[in-house]
Amino acid sequence: MKPTFAVVGHPNKGKSSIVATLAQNDSIAISAQSGTTRLTETLTITVGNSEYRLVDTPGFQRPAKVLHWLQAHAESADQRRAAVARFVDDPQCQRDFADEVQLLRPIMEGSAILYVVDGSRPYGVDYEAEMEVLRWTGQASIALINPIENERYIDAWQQALSQYFKVVKVFNPMQADFDKRLSILETFAQLKDEWRDDINRLLVEYKREVTVRRERSVLLLAEMLVDLCSYQVSQKTLSKSQAKTLQPMLEKRYFAEMQRRESDAHEALKRIHAYHHLQSEIGDLPFEEDLFDTEKWIVWGLNRTQLATAAAMAGAAVGAAFDVAMLGGSLMLGALTGGVVAGGSAWLGADQLAGFRIKGLPLGGFEARVGPIRNRNFPYVLLGRFLSLEQTLSGRTHAHRDSIHIGEGDLAGLIERLTPAQQRTLHTALDRLRQQRPVDTLSASLGPLFAAVNPRG
Repeated sequence: MKPTFAVVGHPNKGKSSIVATLAQNDSIAISAQSGTTRLTETLTITVGNSEYRLVDTPGFQRPAKVLHWLQAHAESADQRRAAVARFVDDPQCQRDFADEVQLLRPIMEGSAILYVVDGSRPYGVDYEAEMEVLRWTGQASIALINPIENERYIDAWQQALSQYFKVVKVFNPMQADFDKRLSILETFAQLKDEWRDDINRLLVEYKREVTVRRERSVLLLAEMLVDLCSYQVSQKTLSKSQAKTLQPMLEKRYFAEMQRRESDAHEALKRIHAYHHLQSEIGDLPFEEDLFDTEKWIVWGLNRTQLATAAAMAGAAVGAAFDVAMLGGSLMLGALTGGVVAGGSAWLGADQLAGFRIKGLPLGGFEARVGPIRNRNFPYVLLGRFLSLEQTLSGRTHAHRDSIHIGEGDLAGLIERLTPAQQRTLHTALDRLRQQRPVDTLSASLGPLFAAVNPRG
C-alpha cells in the first residue's frame, strides 16, 4: 500500500484546508460552514516518480456513542481493533453513524491518521471520545493543532494530545512553508517503518520538484521578455496619409495584445505553482494628464538613478543612460496596463511609447508599424511585475480561497541581493533585449533573481 494519510477530526477544524495545503490543490472545497466534507475523498498526489494519498474525511458527529458501541463489543485491548472493523462493516452502524463509518473505513484499510484540532478554541473532554476511538484502530498517528484564529489554547491542547499521540505538531495550513509541509511526511517515515523507503523517495522528489518549478518559471519569464520586447504590429496602406490615419487603431491593437500576452504569461506562472482557480490582478495606475509624472510611474521597474547604474553596468555611457532615463522613466507600465495613454503629455506621447513609424515599400505603397518598445525601463517593468506575482505565489498556500491583488514590487531590492557579477550579467541581457538583440544566456541571467525571491523554491 502506498503511503496514505486520513485527515480526521471534529467538524469545522480546518481538515480540508490542511488537505489543500499538503496536496497543493486549490480545487478542494473549503468553507467556514460545518460539514463541508460529507463523504471521504481520496486524492492521489504524484511527485515526480513517487506518489502518496490524502483522504479528506467527514468530521466526528457522535464519538461518545461510537465509543460506547465499541466498548460493548470488546472486552480487552486485544479485541479493540476487531471491534472497530466490525463497527465499520455493520449495516446498522452504517445507517446510525454514517460520518464515523466514512472516516474510520480508510483508517481500517491502512491509512495513517492526521488528527486535526483548532488551537484557537479551548480543549474539552468531549474530544477524548474521538481520540480514544482513533486509538482503538491501532494505526500510526500524528496530531496537528491548527490555530485557525489565534494560538490562545495551544499549550492546553499539547498537554491533552500528548496523552493520545506520540507526535503533536502546530500546523497552520494558511502559513505552512515548504519545510513545514515536508516535516509531516518525515515524521511518518519514523512512525511507520514499512513506508520509510517510499517516503524518503517522496522527500527527494519534492526537493527535485522545487528545482523543476523554478526552471520552468525562469524559462517562462525569458520567453515572455523576448516576446514582448520584440513585438510589433504593422499594416500595409496605399498612401502615407492613410498610414498616418491608422495610427490610433494600430496603437490600440498593439497595447491590447501586449497586455494579453503578459496576462497569459502570468496565468501560466500560476499553473506552474499548481494554482488553477486563483483569481489575480495587477493594479493599474491612472493616466489622466495631471498624473503624467514619471516619478509616480516608477512602480515595477527602476528609477532614473537605478537605470543609469544599470546602463553603466551594461557597458553604456552614463550620460546616454541619463538621457534615456529622462525620456520616460517607467512609462512602459502604461503600455502594459492601460492601453493607449490618453491625451498629450509634457513628457512623452503615446506614439513614442511604442515607436510609430511609416515605411515606404519597394513595390509601392506604405507600411504603418507600431513597436517594438525601446525604452530602457521596459524589460525591467516586465521583470518586476512577473517577480511580484512569483513572490506572492511562493509565499501562499493552496488553502487560501481569496483572490490576490499584486501591488508595487521592489525589483531594485531584489537586484541588490545579487552579486555584482550577476547584476552586470542581468543588466547586459536586458539592455540587449531592449535593442532586439539575441541573448543566449537570458535564462541563466534571470535564475539568481528567483533564488532572491524565494530561497526554498
